[in-house]
Amino acid sequence: MSSVQPIGVFDSGYGGLTVLKEIVREMPQYDYVYLGDNARAPYGSRSFDTIYQYTLEAVEWFFKQGCPLVILACNTASAKALRTIQQKDLPAMASDKRVLGVIRPTTEVIGEFSKTKEAGILGTRGTVASTSYPIEINKFYPEIKVHQQACPMWVPLVENNEFNNSGADYFIKKSLNELFLQSSNIDCLLLACTHYPLLKNKIEQFLPERVTVISQGEIVAKSLKDYLTRHAEIESKLSKNGAISFYTTDAVEDFNSKACIFYGQDVEAKHAIL
Repeated sequence: MSSVQPIGVFDSGYGGLTVLKEIVREMPQYDYVYLGDNARAPYGSRSFDTIYQYTLEAVEWFFKQGCPLVILACNTASAKALRTIQQKDLPAMASDKRVLGVIRPTTEVIGEFSKTKEAGILGTRGTVASTSYPIEINKFYPEIKVHQQACPMWVPLVENNEFNNSGADYFIKKSLNELFLQSSNIDCLLLACTHYPLLKNKIEQFLPERVTVISQGEIVAKSLKDYLTRHAEIESKLSKNGAISFYTTDAVEDFNSKACIFYGQDVEAKHAIL
């Protein structure tokens, strides 16, 4: 057994850093390893089979790093790979380890934000096509009507640091208009992509005050804290040195230069081979 047993946090690129930031803020005592599969990003437009294979390779990499627990801080991976990994792969390769996603924690609480019982989901094409959010929300809140909108230009805006510029306004308004054409009664919007919190201020500029915009980071962090409280068999394995390591499958210099946009401070990553 490794003396360092961190919590693994995975994303196809940079967006998961917005989730990691909130998890560390909520639980700074644990050790963490972050991996961005930047060499194969974006995941949003890829097939189910491809995303499943990429995500499984990442999970196996985390297990080799000694992680008893892996968080898929990527909506596309959570939507297209998590269930298969949990049900098919984990029992065979690591029954004592756990892999969790970001969809369930959010869908468990979304009903608390809607008075009209109509919610909007903003995500990548892959997340929207999976219909994971409508399915999961229906389990907890069958009375809520869910409307989805894919926003394919939003991730490039964030990753090219154009999200605060006026050029971003056109694409943000376009996607919001398309969503509200589905229903004018939507009163809560879930940012179902970990890049989108950086667009939150812009998004809110183009919405009526009655519409609540929900980011996932804080919700996922609080849900994980609750999970560890309820699962001592996992929590007891985790090392607590307050250490954080960052890895990328692509160029380290590029990762470091963009990661600070998402994480809020400078990082020094290492290269990982999956």
